[in-house]
Amino acid sequence: MALVDAQIRQAKPQGKDVWLTDEKGLRLLIKPNGSKYWRLKYRFLGKQKTLALGVYPTITLKEAREAAGDARRKLAGGVDPGQLKKREKQQRLLDSDNTFAVLAWEWHQQQRGTWTADHAARVWGRLKDDVLPALGENPIITIQPQDIIAVVRKIEQRGALDVASRVLQDIRRVCRYAVQTGRLTYNPAMDLTGVLKARPSSHRDSLPKEELPDFLRALTVYHQRGRLLTQLAIQLLVLTFVRSGELRGARWEEFDLDERLWRIPGARMKMKTEHLVPLSLQSVAVIAQLQPITGQYDLVFPSERNRQEPMSDNTMRRAVFKMGYDGNTLGKSKAVPHGFRATASSILNETGFNPDAIERQLAHMERSGVRAAYTHHARYLDERREMMQWWGNYLDQLREGRSNVIPGKFGIRG
Repeated sequence: MALVDAQIRQAKPQGKDVWLTDEKGLRLLIKPNGSKYWRLKYRFLGKQKTLALGVYPTITLKEAREAAGDARRKLAGGVDPGQLKKREKQQRLLDSDNTFAVLAWEWHQQQRGTWTADHAARVWGRLKDDVLPALGENPIITIQPQDIIAVVRKIEQRGALDVASRVLQDIRRVCRYAVQTGRLTYNPAMDLTGVLKARPSSHRDSLPKEELPDFLRALTVYHQRGRLLTQLAIQLLVLTFVRSGELRGARWEEFDLDERLWRIPGARMKMKTEHLVPLSLQSVAVIAQLQPITGQYDLVFPSERNRQEPMSDNTMRRAVFKMGYDGNTLGKSKAVPHGFRATASSILNETGFNPDAIERQLAHMERSGVRAAYTHHARYLDERREMMQWWGNYLDQLREGRSNVIPGKFGIRG
């Protein structure tokens, strides 16, 4: 006969285990101490087994019958409900050992040997302050893309867009590590590229065209107040308008003065191919001045403290500011070394040179695969040689105060 709730409530413990039978294998075990446990008796692959369904009254009679029905449905599908429950319990224990915080710390400890101490501290600081309060206790398998988005959105709201980007990258790396170590099957941060707000683009401080003559004249005498090597570095930077990091890392082996060509390896450009920089006669003259100063070293612009390291990123910037181009000197704009690229691009485009040749000379990467192939590293080389020599002549004329600078038109040639 099926049990009723009153019968269960009134059942008294005895000096031994007592069983009350419900129906379809569901039974209630009453222990001598008065505890009451639901059990389901079933057979799987010819073997008699018992499944624990909970404790009365936490699990009511109705709930016990529902759990028993669910177990019977699993049996009908060829699943042993006892083994399934054991696996689920093991998974819960495993999940408790594989929270995001545990995996993040494990990943950080593995990576820190490849980082500087300061960088390692910054990475863990971001995780500790911005991620662990929200995701730290979550089993990593339960973390969804929306959980990660909520974390970075909160950082965005305080205006820390760069931090948000780095945090998203950190989370992605932790989850990738979890996949690699078998604790996760899919990286929930993998498809979140583009989810962050874009920082408003801003051009580096560049010198207006009308201020170039005075700047060039001031640069000519900079060695009277600063190092000649710094003056020559800025002169070559203006003449070639490469990125300041590419200039500072220049090695003597990259220059072919017979061909008047500077070949910057792709590895230094973070590109697949090398970048070719045609050298004007003015650039060659600067390099000739540099040879007796640093020709005995590998680097063209070595650090004053360590000749095996390149010149500091701030060396040229400080020199430009020392010349008065810090935005605080009356009549002078603010200028930074990287900004000469924008100045050169503006003047060359205005003059009428082929825009594709200008972009190729700036080493701007094309997003389109077709266009990238079209602007191969040697493409437009003759046009670029002509353009770079024109640029060198133009700067000479500006510095000397001559007014016979002829703009000309150098459009795309058929």
